[in-house]
Amino acid sequence: MVKEGYFFGVPLFLLGILAIALHWPILGTSLVALGVFCFSFFRDPERAIPEDPAVIVSPADGRVVVITDEPNAGRPGTRISIFLAIWNVHVNRSPAAGVITKVDYRPGKFLAAWDANASTQNEQNIFTLATPSGNIEFKQIAGLVARRVVSWKKPQDVVAKGERIGLVRFGSRVDLWVPASSELLVKVGDTVHGGSSTLARWPAVTPSSPTGEHAQLAEKHH
Repeated sequence: MVKEGYFFGVPLFLLGILAIALHWPILGTSLVALGVFCFSFFRDPERAIPEDPAVIVSPADGRVVVITDEPNAGRPGTRISIFLAIWNVHVNRSPAAGVITKVDYRPGKFLAAWDANASTQNEQNIFTLATPSGNIEFKQIAGLVARRVVSWKKPQDVVAKGERIGLVRFGSRVDLWVPASSELLVKVGDTVHGGSSTLARWPAVTPSSPTGEHAQLAEKHH
């Protein structure tokens, strides 16, 4: 469980126990139940990360709700959107090994995560990740209930594939953009798990730049 689970869950749990001791059983039971929910919501299970350097893994748990052609900075590519329900694990992971070159926080609205406009209008953190095969981009997007996107990484951090990079609280959405040359391995409606489910594949490229060396180092570090 991540530390936010203790921050939200422990006070509720203790207040619930106190309310029960003061003979307020309904209030006490409700608070204890909310505390247990927070412990469950902020769970952080270990995942088996695919070793194949050519695969891109899911940055989040949830259900694939959108796959669409979408250019990024003038480059053709595909956007894969994953909806995180309230019961999903909300810790987000890096989809590939590489160097985070940019983390762009953008304040915004809190439209429902399944709304088509959520990708561009909601509060979000946008990560640009440099890998040996090229740049990819992924977003943590706040939703109607999720009102906080949390990043644990900063620019120039070297990350391994599947490494934890942050979380979104209480229901949300994560978008992943991959170049047009990538082979998609999922379809709309698929259930995916952060760090372990493969979303796409691209041809492995022999590192010949500092970025490639960093990505190799990140894979070994993981």
